[in-house]
Amino acid sequence: QVQLVESGGGSVQAGGSLRLSCVASVTSGYPFDPCTMAWFRQPPGKELEVVASVSGDGDKVYGDSMEGRFAVSRDNTRNTLYLEMNSLRPEDTAMYYCAACRVLGTRDTYYFWGQGTQVTVSS
Repeated sequence: QVQLVESGGGSVQAGGSLRLSCVASVTSGYPFDPCTMAWFRQPPGKELEVVASVSGDGDKVYGDSMEGRFAVSRDNTRNTLYLEMNSLRPEDTAMYYCAACRVLGTRDTYYFWGQGTQVTVSS
């Protein structure tokens, strides 16, 4: 019903910037507009953590310590979610995942997930 494809990851030096994109391919008729979209990340050896989310109405919520260097945005006309990452640090190294359509009544459970894009920050 919804397929998510992330892009924009790569290797950068500390202090650099990256812009991640997530394009959602939606089956015709699926009610995607109200869906919340989100970015998660999983650093090596650590648990998955939320980076930021954007509701269908454009409300943005950031994970702990994520706001400031990271900025999330969404283009509903393109079904695309973005994550602008600035002043990157080695601890930002992680696989970054896009997710869509949060399960009602949950905080971080989503129906659809992308395959992820790797971000590596070297010191």
